[in-house]
Amino acid sequence: MKTMQEVKTMMEGLKELYADVRLLDEAAIGRIREGERSDPYAEELCYACRHKSRRCRHCAVKSAFENKDLRSKLEYFEPDIVQVSARYMEVDGAPYVLEVLQRMHSETIIDPDDSDALFSAISGYNTKLYHDALTDVYNRRYYEEIVSGMKGPVGVALMDLDDFKVYNDTYGHHAGDLALKTAANVVRDCIRQTDALIRFGGDEFLLILPGIPEDYLKVKLEQIREKVYEAIVPGYSHMRLSVSVGGMVQNAGDAMEMIVRQSDKLMYQAKMRKNTVVVAGVGGTSAETDAARQEKQQILIVDDSEMNRTILSEILKSDYRIVEAANGEECLEKLHQHSGDIALVLLDLVMPGMDGFEVLDFMNRNHTIEDLPVIMISSEDSEDSVRRAYEMGVSDYVSRPFDSRVVYRRVFNTIKLYAKQRRLVSLLSEQIREREKNTSMLVGVLSQIVEFRNGESGLHVQHIQRLSERILEKLLERPNRYHITSELQDNIPLASALHDIGKIAIDEKILNKPGRLTKEEFEIIKTHAICGSDMLRKLQNFNQEPLLQTAYSIARWHHERWDGRGYPDGLKGDEIPIEAQIVSLADVYDALTSERCYKKAYSHETAVKMILNGECGQFNPLLLDCFLAIQDDLKTELEEEKRLNA
Repeated sequence: MKTMQEVKTMMEGLKELYADVRLLDEAAIGRIREGERSDPYAEELCYACRHKSRRCRHCAVKSAFENKDLRSKLEYFEPDIVQVSARYMEVDGAPYVLEVLQRMHSETIIDPDDSDALFSAISGYNTKLYHDALTDVYNRRYYEEIVSGMKGPVGVALMDLDDFKVYNDTYGHHAGDLALKTAANVVRDCIRQTDALIRFGGDEFLLILPGIPEDYLKVKLEQIREKVYEAIVPGYSHMRLSVSVGGMVQNAGDAMEMIVRQSDKLMYQAKMRKNTVVVAGVGGTSAETDAARQEKQQILIVDDSEMNRTILSEILKSDYRIVEAANGEECLEKLHQHSGDIALVLLDLVMPGMDGFEVLDFMNRNHTIEDLPVIMISSEDSEDSVRRAYEMGVSDYVSRPFDSRVVYRRVFNTIKLYAKQRRLVSLLSEQIREREKNTSMLVGVLSQIVEFRNGESGLHVQHIQRLSERILEKLLERPNRYHITSELQDNIPLASALHDIGKIAIDEKILNKPGRLTKEEFEIIKTHAICGSDMLRKLQNFNQEPLLQTAYSIARWHHERWDGRGYPDGLKGDEIPIEAQIVSLADVYDALTSERCYKKAYSHETAVKMILNGECGQFNPLLLDCFLAIQDDLKTELEEEKRLNA
């Protein structure tokens, strides 16, 4: 119990932090429960009731009073969001409720885990449109349509899951998916409800941290990096996750797109060492990062002989920072503790307990050996050990007794060689990313030209890509009977945009004929499948480009039918490539639910019924199951699009 004087003092302090602070007695609360906006006590209604044309459904003040506890709620008052908190208390023996308000910026991000329904209700956005089905975070569309327009101050970070391709290739696609889900869950546990995590690419995540202090951004990102590294992937306890992170703070007036680009560059600096965070300020690298670059590189010396460690340390300490370990177990601890900050390991092979070969085995299993060079310490008479160590990935060796000049030169040369390799990998990665971006853009332009000539909406291409991706996601949740590689997963949605490229060779009078086609005209239309596939097959480097080969399969066979009654080749069942089957189903659904020059759009329900009844061809039963699994989402998206275009 508090005295009125104590409460008034407390309220004065709260007014410095909150937009509005009120203390309501039992009589005022009674009027809240009974009153209307038109009554003489309207000014004493709760904040939500006072600022709306209707009574709020869940009054925080009323709820706090009745339950004698603390209640909070979010209310939307365009263009802002207001957090209303009401706390029951007894003052001088009488019941009161203290109400405080915190106005949140109109561009505040609501976390999808806890606020999807609220976000839809208060903003008008359909959160399903912005939901990544695999990781349960926001998708790229959310960035493009919502986040890209944000203004600072906002912390921005791009995170890349290291060795993601290795997870897929070594353990299979299912393991790769679990790695992504695990990383996403870890990051969400580390951030606030007002932050947002977006799946930005295949294995890249964009993190948005509104209002985070610039000096705290690196601390938060380091915390996330550490938590991801400690995470266990369900069913793959031997798999070690790590992320490379680049981040900076968007200040007022800075375009979000520019900040994301700069964060992307910083992330690739981090990837040169892996499992590293690189943070910069707007307009250049921060002093902290510059200092880190100028700092001496660190070497880990692992030897059970203290004398050997001392000798090696003396040889190298003038130009390198030295960390020591007396055995294999301590070596692994140091590798974890200084993750990303060790340039080279000098490793004795013969040690009590965990020896050097067991350390190498661990480094091979978690792929550390690929990016962290190891120079073995060996006696001159241990040729078998040297041969075995080379087979396990060591870069060089030094023998005892140590020659200081030889030791220094081999350490220097090895570190320099690996640094050059990292720079080349980084450069190649950037070139590949730029090429992928250009490829996607050119495919999009070409497909839009085809659709424009065909008299169809440019949205058709986007719909086919999105539908194909959604069906594919559901298919991959089943046992992978089609052995769909990660490369094919990326190529199918992109190549789907070229499914009707052959129509560029068809007379526009036939393409855009409003009435029913004659038999002869339909036969001409059917030739677009062969025309399109022939165009693609004749392109330079067709045999070396998986994307072109996937586009060929889709263009030629997306009108084949499961029962063998399709065209142009009459393929049946799984004779039809799975990529063509997926795009075929997506194409039919979008054609049915879209308006064409020769027909009106069918409703979602009618389209689904026609597909299931075989009125539009026969489809793989497994793909139909995948289609039915997403039909509710498709209906919602279709209704939302119609509402926006009304």
